[in-house]
Amino acid sequence: MARSIWKGSITFGLVNIPVGLYTAEQREEIPLHLLDKRNMARVRYKRVNEESGKEVPWEDTVRGYEFQEGKYVVLSDEDFQRASPEKTQTVDIVDFVDLDEISPTYFDKPYFMAPEKRGAKSYALLRETLKRTRKVGIATVVIRTKQYLAAVIAEDEVILLDLLRYAHELRDTTGLDLPKGHQGLTERELDMAERLVQGMVDTWKPERFKDTYFRDLKKTIEARVEAGQLEESPPPPEEEKKPARSNVVDLMALLKQSVEKGGRAPAKKAPAKKAAAKKTPAKKTAAKKRKSA
Repeated sequence: MARSIWKGSITFGLVNIPVGLYTAEQREEIPLHLLDKRNMARVRYKRVNEESGKEVPWEDTVRGYEFQEGKYVVLSDEDFQRASPEKTQTVDIVDFVDLDEISPTYFDKPYFMAPEKRGAKSYALLRETLKRTRKVGIATVVIRTKQYLAAVIAEDEVILLDLLRYAHELRDTTGLDLPKGHQGLTERELDMAERLVQGMVDTWKPERFKDTYFRDLKKTIEARVEAGQLEESPPPPEEEKKPARSNVVDLMALLKQSVEKGGRAPAKKAPAKKAAAKKTPAKKTAAKKRKSA
C-alpha cells in the first residue's frame, strides 16, 4: 500500500472531500557517487556545526528565521500548522479553467490524490464533473512549509494534483536572442516542413518510449565490471576505526594477560621509572652536600 505524504481535503464551494496525496513519479537513476580522482576516495556532504565543527544528525536540526544577525526565531512543524490550519490541510479550488489555457511552462510536479474513508462518493462527484465539463480546478495548497499553486485534473479513475509554478517564478524571454517572424523562410520551405510533420503524426502512447540512455549507461558499467576495470577506494582513516574497535581490542588483551598470569595483575613497570626519576634529585643534593663539606 502506497504511503501518503500529506492528508487533508479538497474544497470547492461547500463540498469537502477527504484525500491523501501520493507521489506520482518514480525516477530511474543510476546511483553514482562523487569521488576524488586523485585517490578515488568518496566525497561526502555533511551538516556541520560551524561553531564546533562537528557533524549534526538530522534529528538534532531545527529551522530558524534570522531576524537579526545571529538571532533566530526557531519554528517547529507544529508552528507551521498552527500558523494557518485551513491552508495546511486543504486543496482549496478557487477557479475552473480549460486545460489548454495553461502553458506547459507552468507545470512542475504531479501527485495522485486518493479518497480517505467516507470520501469515495464526493471524490467520484468531482472527478466525473471535471470530465464532463472538460475543466481543471486551479487551487492553492500548502505542502510542508511552502504554499503552491496547483491544477486539479481528472485523468481516467484518478484525480491529479499537478503543482504549478507561479508567474513570477518564470523568467522573461526578452533577454534571449530569438528570430523574428519568418526570418526569411519561403512558403515552399514551410510547406515541406509541414508535410514532414504530417507524415510523422501518431497517437500519443507514452509506454512506447523508454529511457535508452539509462539502459546503455548501465550496459557500459556492467561491461567494465566484467572486464575488471575497477577503481578501489582507500580504507577509512585510522582515526575513524579506532573509536569503534579500541574498547574491544583492549578488553581482549587484558583478558588474555589475566589468563596467562593466572588472574594476577601484570607487574607495573611505569611507576618504577617514575620512582627512579624522583630519587635522582635527592642523589644530586647529597653529592653537593659532601662536596661542600
